[in-house]
Amino acid sequence: MKEKLLSDIDFAKEVLLLESEVIKNLISRLDQSFQLAVDLIFTCKGRVVVTGIGKAGIIGQKISATLASTGTPSYWIHSSEARHGDLGRIVSEDIVLVLSNSGETEVVTLLPFVKQIGAKVLAITGNNKSSLAKHSDVVLDLGKIEEPCHLGLAPSASSTAMLAFGDALALTIFKKRNLRKEDYAFYHPGGELGRKLLTVEMVMRRNEENPVADEDMPLLDVLAVMTETAGKPGAVSIVNKQKKLVGFFTDGDLRRHLKNGISFLHCSVKEVMTQSPKVIHAHCLVAEAYKILKDYKIDQLPVVDDFHTPIGIIDVQDLLAVGF
Repeated sequence: MKEKLLSDIDFAKEVLLLESEVIKNLISRLDQSFQLAVDLIFTCKGRVVVTGIGKAGIIGQKISATLASTGTPSYWIHSSEARHGDLGRIVSEDIVLVLSNSGETEVVTLLPFVKQIGAKVLAITGNNKSSLAKHSDVVLDLGKIEEPCHLGLAPSASSTAMLAFGDALALTIFKKRNLRKEDYAFYHPGGELGRKLLTVEMVMRRNEENPVADEDMPLLDVLAVMTETAGKPGAVSIVNKQKKLVGFFTDGDLRRHLKNGISFLHCSVKEVMTQSPKVIHAHCLVAEAYKILKDYKIDQLPVVDDFHTPIGIIDVQDLLAVGF
């Protein structure tokens, strides 16, 4: 049993060593064709449509997802489904990225139709003499790859090479786009990184969802503004004649004043508002807004610009919606 276990482990090590060597060998294949592929995708006015069959198709799904999450619009289509209507998703401004190690799978039958549509074809293949390579605008050649399978048949090293080449392509374009961490977070709002890097501007309520009232407005009218505002945030920013924020009035303020009767309802809002309220700027991280709401035990926070003009409002419910 011990000898068998060691033998299995040794074989597994050989698999990993072979696949790592395959990836290392790709470095020497980064030539002008790779630069052409980068430029083609970077300047693409449409989307990168990724397709493939079998293991190559599965790798294609991952490459498409990586492209999309790093700022390059992309989607994946099944090569067989493409022949039954999904070709209609492709337009002339698109680039069709085709994955096939042999370059002779049924994906080749799509090429005449893709060419007729007018989309460019980018191939990742292990056979630069194949039909796929011959009819592609740009070819990324993996070279001949020996599979570590004991029969030399199961796609493994070849699919690993496709994945690595796809990552190199997607991340090079990502770097070329010069996006910020905040831009990356925009495509990952549900993940931990997304939550950490979300800015207030991304989640705040604005325009018709941002209630604002003049400081001389009667409180009853201000309450009507709060009630009629889309989303009913339960708060309103109070401004002076220069449209600068001078106060904030919330449902909580209303309940506190009601303990002393209802006569205050006939006052102007500036007599009962919270003056010099806590504020936050749109470029600040949502995490900062969360800390203010938590530390001061409040549910809403006005968002101001550099001139102290209220441009939005952030509600604790908005933070719950993005995972805080």
